[in-house]
Amino acid sequence: MGSYRASRTEEDVKRELSDIMRSLKDPRITGLLSIVKLDLAKDLSSCKVYISSMDGLEAARAIRALDRPD
Repeated sequence: MGSYRASRTEEDVKRELSDIMRSLKDPRITGLLSIVKLDLAKDLSSCKVYISSMDGLEAARAIRALDRPD
């Protein structure tokens, strides 16, 4: 896969995940969360998402809620 196609796919995944995060109604996820970085596997089977929050201490709770949405 060419580097242009890979970066375009990463941006598409990042945009879709951002839209999904904005629409979540979980009370544990408060404040402004943003995707900082996305590591997409070469075969597009998985990705690792790095998230940042402007809330500081509330970020840890929000990230745990995203990691395990019980």
